[in-house]
Amino acid sequence: MAQKILVVDDTPQNIKLLGDLLRAKGYEVTTAASGEQALESIAKAPPDLVLLDIMMPGISGYDVTRKLRENPATALLPIVLATSLDPNQERVKGIEAGADDFLSKPVNQAELFARVKSLLRIKALQDERLTRLKSFFSPQLAEAIAAGKGEDVLKTHRREITVQFFDLRGFTAFTDNAEPEEVMELLRAYHAPLGKIVLEHQGTLERFAGDAVMVFYNDPVPIERPAEHAMKAALSMMEAFQPIAQHWKKRSGFELGLGCGIAQGYATLGAIGFEGRWDYAAIGNVTNLAARLCSEAKAGQILADRKTMAALDGTFDFEPVGELSLKGFSKPMPGFALKNK
Repeated sequence: MAQKILVVDDTPQNIKLLGDLLRAKGYEVTTAASGEQALESIAKAPPDLVLLDIMMPGISGYDVTRKLRENPATALLPIVLATSLDPNQERVKGIEAGADDFLSKPVNQAELFARVKSLLRIKALQDERLTRLKSFFSPQLAEAIAAGKGEDVLKTHRREITVQFFDLRGFTAFTDNAEPEEVMELLRAYHAPLGKIVLEHQGTLERFAGDAVMVFYNDPVPIERPAEHAMKAALSMMEAFQPIAQHWKKRSGFELGLGCGIAQGYATLGAIGFEGRWDYAAIGNVTNLAARLCSEAKAGQILADRKTMAALDGTFDFEPVGELSLKGFSKPMPGFALKNK
């Protein structure tokens, strides 16, 4: 698959020349005639490298570079600045803005190809590292670590989060009677939509424990209305699990269902583990409360605590289920079930 390069220049002749040269080397080239167009293009379809003119009307190449570096999603995007001004003076400004490399105009073809090839090789290694990190961390956290901001993100801190637990109903009976290969097939079918839905709603997958899954929202990247994100993710997952349950009932006769518990409160968050194997965890009563509410939830039911219910008041309808005696809590806790519409 061809690597993508965005050429940004306000002079049409320069765009055509650079575009033709790069396409002749097998690169896929897109173009932009201004800094504003460049930012819009990158937001829609990030390239593998940006070849950026410095002097442009409106947003300069320096400003575009700064904006890209401020965004975690593009913090590592290779940027080559091109200028016809004093290269020494512009190089200092470019380094301060966050550029990776520089070209003087008129562009020397051999130098152009050498710099592009070198930066794309570095990006391929960064992408490989990021892919490995995403096997252990959420995409937001993995990108922060790859961008060199992981130390601050992983540092132990306190924050109010919304915690969500999912758990299968009927799973124990299923595992007692099904073949191991069937158990793994079910878990793969269950985890695939769950992972996609959680990421779509900006959640952080804390851990898998067989059929039990813990997710939290509002950390490591803060988001607005985390309880709403959690509830919408829960509803999407309930819908996604219906055909899975129907498939296994028809295939094996087992009744499978999904329960969910959601709680909101403060937790201590940060990296735990040892060199070579780190996890990102949330620790506090709020995680225990969400887990216990999940264990009380019936198949297809979403149970929330009072804080979550209050945060979602007016957006979702709930009905009280009474005082619940939950393991690990000295006093009964009120629970609230999402009303089915």
